[in-house]
Amino acid sequence: MKPFTTVTGAAVPLPLANIDTDVIIRVERMTNRSPSAMRKYAFEALRYLGDGSENPDSPFNQEIYRDAPILLTGDNFGCGSSREPAVWAIASLGVRCVIAESFGDIFFSNCFQNGLLALVLPPAEIALLASEANGSANFKVDLTQQIVTSPSGTVYPFDVDPIRKELLLEGLDEIGQTLKWSDAITAWQTADRIARPWVWQSPIARMPKD
Repeated sequence: MKPFTTVTGAAVPLPLANIDTDVIIRVERMTNRSPSAMRKYAFEALRYLGDGSENPDSPFNQEIYRDAPILLTGDNFGCGSSREPAVWAIASLGVRCVIAESFGDIFFSNCFQNGLLALVLPPAEIALLASEANGSANFKVDLTQQIVTSPSGTVYPFDVDPIRKELLLEGLDEIGQTLKWSDAITAWQTADRIARPWVWQSPIARMPKD
């Protein structure tokens, strides 16, 4: 997983509330999980018209926002069903940071497990950021300092769980974090097999014999 330290670029404004995971990626589209397929179908209902052509009113289809690494959106983003491919779909568009008023709980956790920074800012601050989102590539999200800097130079601090911050900075998910301790885990298991051998016997071996 790619470490997250700072991200600089354009921010795409999507000022909508309650965007659920089915809007982000429809369930029938999850059979093909290749990056190209995810990119094609991410936010499908917002990006395409009924005839399959691009919706010119969608910010995702405007050249100034294509491949923008930052997404500005509203309340309760990522609500609905537990759908990890929703995070993959967003990432396939080049997004590395989603700034919202609030998130669906499971989606929020899935973001950090896949190297995507999800951060919460007050509605007024998101509105100010969106007012500067005119395609400028001068937005900056600095995870180390925990600040978002707008093109005008205004700084917005944000909170992030210290453990999740560490994992993003190192490019690790929870499994990767556990594997960092693999030598210590193996050493403990070896010692415990000596101290408590009965614990490590299979259930069949522990069964009383006739």
